[in-house]
Amino acid sequence: MWEPMSAERAAVKTDQDLVNNILKLKKERKALILAHNYQRPEVQDLADYVDDSVGLAKRAVEEPDAEVVVHCSVDFMAETAVILNPEKKVLMPSPGARCPMAAMLPAFQIHLWKEKYPGIPIVLYVNTHAETKAECDVCCTSANAVKVVESLDSDTVLFGPDANLAWYVQQKTGKKTIPIPERGFCQTHVLFLKEDILLLKEENPSAEVIAHPECSPEVQKVADFVGSTTQMCTHATNSAASKFIVATEMGILHRLKRENPKKTFIPAYEGAWCVNMKLNTLQRIYLALKEDRYKVEVPRDIARKAKLPLERMFEMMNIDLDAK
Repeated sequence: MWEPMSAERAAVKTDQDLVNNILKLKKERKALILAHNYQRPEVQDLADYVDDSVGLAKRAVEEPDAEVVVHCSVDFMAETAVILNPEKKVLMPSPGARCPMAAMLPAFQIHLWKEKYPGIPIVLYVNTHAETKAECDVCCTSANAVKVVESLDSDTVLFGPDANLAWYVQQKTGKKTIPIPERGFCQTHVLFLKEDILLLKEENPSAEVIAHPECSPEVQKVADFVGSTTQMCTHATNSAASKFIVATEMGILHRLKRENPKKTFIPAYEGAWCVNMKLNTLQRIYLALKEDRYKVEVPRDIARKAKLPLERMFEMMNIDLDAK
């Protein structure tokens, strides 16, 4: 007897059809699909690589045979792929996937900070737009910010746009880190509260608290480990703990559970979703490959200038971008 297909079963079938079509197009177009740790679970499962911002920046360069890069992330990350891979076509499945924090530091403000603090090196988080990167001395990520600042021959640096990451770097390096702008922040990470985490810790006394350095100083202080998304994943795998309270965007839980099926991960706040990261869907990835949606472009002069601080960052990490 015929039975109507449930909505859940229909969705699974549709998703699998999309995945098959995407994989077919990917092969035909010699495409590479990259996904940030905050992407939807089905996007992470489809991607060739899932990583943090610096990992994704490296991956596009390390795949010389790829002609097309589908960047499932937000705007500044896709721009970075263009800057480092001018010969490749970079597609962004959803043009609305933008980072609000990156928009907090427009390029013209860099000139104002330079006038106020002449001679002080400017370190910019990769969470900035290309034209802003073009005005700084060196870039960094949450994974290497401490190492980058330690490598500079200056006891004071201007650091933007995340004030919480600037605070973290100052604690680790002992150098004066002046945040630009003064209160730049990630709209998702400021949702975490110390009180919520302490309550969860009281309910789960054996759990380790792992947090991203974009969280507030109060949250960082009660964490057992603070690091980038990929550093958090590595720590969870290597730690002897079996339970973790996780203070970063909810998308990372999929990777954490996949890589550590016998461990328990508790979100520090279940409402910590980045709606911009979630705009990339299987349907949009399919259309990106099928119809060249949406090509990311960076003006040549800006790309040339922005590449210099990115290359300097990789040099400080002893990474040779020319090594294929």
